[in-house]
Amino acid sequence: MGIRERLINFVYQKATGPARRRKFITFTAPLFLFSCIIFILFASLWIDQYFLFPTLLPWPVNVVMAVPILTLGSFLWMWSLLHFLKTKGTPVPFNPPPKLVDTGPYAYVRNPMVSGVVITIFGLGLLLKSISLAFIFTPVLFIFIYVELKVIEEPELELRLGKAYTQYKKKVPMFFPRFSSHSSDE
Repeated sequence: MGIRERLINFVYQKATGPARRRKFITFTAPLFLFSCIIFILFASLWIDQYFLFPTLLPWPVNVVMAVPILTLGSFLWMWSLLHFLKTKGTPVPFNPPPKLVDTGPYAYVRNPMVSGVVITIFGLGLLLKSISLAFIFTPVLFIFIYVELKVIEEPELELRLGKAYTQYKKKVPMFFPRFSSHSSDE
């Protein structure tokens, strides 16, 4: 068994394991994620200064551009979180909802919370006038999350949720909603 299969099985075992362990991970995982985001913010500001990158946008243009983007991103990840909580689950892969969440933003994209977080971080890059946060760290974070989702999380969801997730995956795009007036079933 390769590393990928071991990681998928590890997540699957934790996601289906004892509730007490899942609750502990649910508490610590968001703290870890928040710490990573804070680290990325400070690292990007340091990189901007170290490499003498120019200021991204002047004030108040940065605020005018950042506020709608921050609002959209924050709304999207909070709306996504609400739908996880409604099904008595969390967005933490080790303590997922007991069933597939395909309502709200999940009816349009499979990973709206990720989209919301990435949009929010890009908006923070504009607000903080940081070239490295907006145009280096945000794309790198997006690529990292994409790979993790494709390599570990989606195969684990197929293992745990079976045919329901496979059908959902075929029907709903990963990050960007389809804006067509006709369905693909035609």
